[in-house]
Amino acid sequence: MKAGIHPEYRDVVFQDVTTEFQILTRSTLGSKETVKWEDGNEYPLIKVDISSASHPFYTGKHKIVDTSGRVDKFRKRYGK
Repeated sequence: MKAGIHPEYRDVVFQDVTTEFQILTRSTLGSKETVKWEDGNEYPLIKVDISSASHPFYTGKHKIVDTSGRVDKFRKRYGK
């Protein structure tokens, strides 16, 4: 591989903001936020809206995840 053209591949923690589920994995994404992991090291923290812990396909439950008020607008418009 050519040196200097590839992004840094490092350990990061992804956190689902709706369920507080966290997973340590590797990624090229970076963040200014950090979190202390179970092993005592600090890793960059990437926050995500939906993960396998909150997605209806994986949980078997239908859960409304509304980040911009779309459900409320729909209910106002159609009277529910």
